[in-house]
Amino acid sequence: MARIRILPDILANKIAAGEVVERPASVVKELVENALDAGADRIVIEIEEGGRALIQVADNGAGMGRDDALLALERFATSKLRAEEDLAAIRTLGFRGEALPSIAAISRLTLTTREPGADSGTQVRVAGGKILEVTEAGAAPGTLIQVGQLFFNTPARRKFLKSIATETAHVADTVAGMALGYPQVHFKLLHNAKVVKQWPKVGDPTLRAADVLGPAPADLLAVAALDRDYALQGVVAPARQTRATARSIYLFVNGRRVRDRVMQHALIEGFRGRIMSGQFPLAVLQLALPCDQVDVNVHPTKHEIRFADSRRVHGLVAAAVTRALTAAEKRLWAAPPSRAQGLEPVRQVAEPMPAYAPAFPESEAVRPPVPPAATGTPAVAAAPAQQPLWAGRRFADLTVIGQFRGTYLICQDGDDLILIDQHAAHERIVYEALGRNAGRVEAQHLLLPETVELGFGEAEMLTRLIPGLAALGLEIEPFGGNTFAVKSLPSLLGEQAAASLVRALVEHSLETGLAAGVDRLLDECRRVMACHRAVRANQRLNETQIKSLLEQMDQCPNASHCPHGRPTWIRWTLRELEKVFGRTGASTGS
Repeated sequence: MARIRILPDILANKIAAGEVVERPASVVKELVENALDAGADRIVIEIEEGGRALIQVADNGAGMGRDDALLALERFATSKLRAEEDLAAIRTLGFRGEALPSIAAISRLTLTTREPGADSGTQVRVAGGKILEVTEAGAAPGTLIQVGQLFFNTPARRKFLKSIATETAHVADTVAGMALGYPQVHFKLLHNAKVVKQWPKVGDPTLRAADVLGPAPADLLAVAALDRDYALQGVVAPARQTRATARSIYLFVNGRRVRDRVMQHALIEGFRGRIMSGQFPLAVLQLALPCDQVDVNVHPTKHEIRFADSRRVHGLVAAAVTRALTAAEKRLWAAPPSRAQGLEPVRQVAEPMPAYAPAFPESEAVRPPVPPAATGTPAVAAAPAQQPLWAGRRFADLTVIGQFRGTYLICQDGDDLILIDQHAAHERIVYEALGRNAGRVEAQHLLLPETVELGFGEAEMLTRLIPGLAALGLEIEPFGGNTFAVKSLPSLLGEQAAASLVRALVEHSLETGLAAGVDRLLDECRRVMACHRAVRANQRLNETQIKSLLEQMDQCPNASHCPHGRPTWIRWTLRELEKVFGRTGASTGS
């Protein structure tokens, strides 16, 4: 007797359903994608009991005739593929041809549809994959699909569903994500006959993004890039607005919402140096590229994709995000909205700062050196000419009030109070100086070379870094085995314990990993050097040192964040302070 046999169609559909349908939100996703492919510009989603009892999706798309309605419930039936070549250039959201029959196999499904111009529609009722009834029905143009009692015949799957509130939240997030990708479509979501949320059509995608993400449209930063036939557009929130998870990152490729490591990594790379580790930005990014440059047939849920040229995608996204943030930061120092206009200012939020490393010089602030002139004249320590970066305002123009706990500089800008984290600000200054002068950083030779012994892996890493570190003024030579001799340090770093600095550089480089590339590793080394050199928290600065630090902040292209992404300063307006103290509307002398 044969031990291998062909599975019945109903059982095969149940297995396919396990790949496609994880929870009610999965059903919503598949049905809404079909509606979008049908050209609908109004989609209404209704669920009951978190989708356990009912999932209903109604659209005003193209609709179907009787024959197509029946074929749509057959496994591997689709209107979206005609030939094998079409698999290499998918242009629609749905294509696998198994979503609808898979859903029908694990529910009680009713499909009601009518083509525009048809006298009547068609209704098909299915239970557990078996067609029960096909009738002519009155219906509006478009398609209405009702999915009742999801997983009624697969109780093992049903028991893994979460609470009604949790499943409803997953459905809401799914619809919100699709609404972000299609701002020209009106979406409406109801739960137990009550409207949860609706997203009317909008001409400006930024308005839809602001509706879903939360920040005001004016706060969102436009992201755009074009590289031949690759086009990127979208928005990101400023670096001061982050989340503890990646749930507020919405990525789309050719209109399809995806979870893609390449794009997400590139997005976070664009924020590098602006947000702290473990925090995630808020973003909506839409990438359009030729369909044959992306494989969407990787996973049954179609969430995962594969790019033909992932390096190109990564570079495009990272560069575009960085440009948007840099442009915004140059506008950030502009005066806040006038209180006479009745506008609420945006508050910057600082993170708590741990105590870090050594000292600020007593005599003068760190200034990047310049090489001696060709005529042989002595070298003069000079800073680049100051340019007013922040819409005509400069940190040096602030009125210094004092220092709080030897850590925060208290300054005044008109009616506003400015607090500056001295360690974070000085880190940024040293980091920029090291990068600005890379290849010609003045080195301070040690009277006696200092040796440092490393493990095998650490020695391998340091060997790769030696040429690049020399360009930063840190000269290191092999000294036999896994031992190295440090012969010079960057003058910017002052007196340092060379061995501890080298170990810190190697440890951070190993955490970053060789896959990041030598340039990224050397950039990480600059961050470590800046942290070691920066003025400590709880260290008193005199008035001259404070003014020098503020002047040097004006020379930094990104003075608003330390190299690790922490904010360097925050602003409190007089109006905010008055509200805290209950003085809003009170007379000046009260």
